[in-house]
Amino acid sequence: MLALSIACLAAAVGWAYLVLGHGRFWRTGEWLPPLRAEPARWPDVVAVVPARNEAAMLPATLPTLLGQDYPGALSVILVDDCSTDGTAEMAAKIGLEAGRPLRVIAGAPAPGPAGTWAGKVWAMAQGLAAAGEPGYVLFTDADIAWEPGALRDLVTAAVGDDRDLVSQMALLRTATRWERVIVPAFVYFFAQLYPFRRVNRPGSRTAAAAGGCMLVRREALQRAGGLAPISGARIDDVALGRLLKRQPSQRQPSQQQPSQQQPGRTWLGLTTRVISVRPYPALNDLWQMVARSAYIQLGYSPWLLAGTIAGLLFIYVLPPAGAITALAVGAATGPAQLALGAGLAGWALMTLSFLPMLRLYRLSPLRALTLPLIALLYAAMTVDSARRHYAGRGAVWKGRTDQARLRLGPWQMQQQARCGRVSRSRVAGAVTWWPMCSPLFPWRATNSRCSPTAAAWTTASCSAPRWS
Repeated sequence: MLALSIACLAAAVGWAYLVLGHGRFWRTGEWLPPLRAEPARWPDVVAVVPARNEAAMLPATLPTLLGQDYPGALSVILVDDCSTDGTAEMAAKIGLEAGRPLRVIAGAPAPGPAGTWAGKVWAMAQGLAAAGEPGYVLFTDADIAWEPGALRDLVTAAVGDDRDLVSQMALLRTATRWERVIVPAFVYFFAQLYPFRRVNRPGSRTAAAAGGCMLVRREALQRAGGLAPISGARIDDVALGRLLKRQPSQRQPSQQQPSQQQPGRTWLGLTTRVISVRPYPALNDLWQMVARSAYIQLGYSPWLLAGTIAGLLFIYVLPPAGAITALAVGAATGPAQLALGAGLAGWALMTLSFLPMLRLYRLSPLRALTLPLIALLYAAMTVDSARRHYAGRGAVWKGRTDQARLRLGPWQMQQQARCGRVSRSRVAGAVTWWPMCSPLFPWRATNSRCSPTAAAWTTASCSAPRWS
């Protein structure tokens, strides 16, 4: 009991730090500032929308982007990333009825060795290349709906505060039972990893962005080398935020030495005006959303995986478990009383820290008490993400599988070879694996070769298999 009481006390101290000293991550107060004076001249904006098999989403989202109440010039480029469901045709149909210019371009194979470019980043790069020279580029997703004045507010904030990047975390859908369980915690954990206040402080090393809404100053992105420096990024939004924040800000005098230059100015916050409409009706759908990128976020490191799971159990599960254990034994001794008090204190702090996020999503505050169980779910999803990686399955998204960094043992190689599931190739000195394009399989790939792919959105090139 003494060891348990000490551990509970350490967890309570940890929660005291997280609540008081970790960038106030739990607060939901990072919003676009009240509108200042609008720009004297509204910059041109080009929105880039990578889309793969999004025909079902576009009718609910693309008209809201094309219908923005923006005084300046706005055009939209949709990059059809090898869709097989009529995404391009649906977008073109919507464009005929829009008041803004819409270009639909077909995604081309990525240059360089297979695996050089992640699929979504390559689609974004193609859109960027077709955008010309606008003042700002808006990177968004095909499942994002926009309220009419959202872009106007973004540009006003970016120009008024001289930001290279202004990003907003889209309000995610919470219509089903499991969405209400998983989604608020998803945003909560993201904010814990990347406290928004630290992201928004130019002198801080913390950098991130939210991929559904990223308004980027084109000149800043050009100075950073475009998207090529993050070509292989599987978590593209965080990578782009880091890239832009590490670049010297344009506002710095040119005579300063590089060592004296301040980093780029970026901003990340919350919104209820940019909304993700993608449904996740069942636990399995949400499980796939988290598991497909969790191990990528950890850099495929088993050590980081072990540390993450241990941290989740220590911070989130230990306090209530310690308090319940102390109550079960009667809490008659000093160590038991300490475990009870410290466990309840830690549980109370984590519960209070979750309340603002639940309020943002208009959910009952009683749900905050279940945060330890939700953390257990996320731990299981993270372990499952690693299991898939080492089992040779990778992460699947819209018919593409991340197998770019799979390490298969000899037995797995023989098994997969007998099943006709993999082909071996050396790319840039590394052994990579991918599904064979064989008519033995139900998807019957139409191309002669499949390329290594990356999690969620990603793929090395448009020569990936097309599912029938």
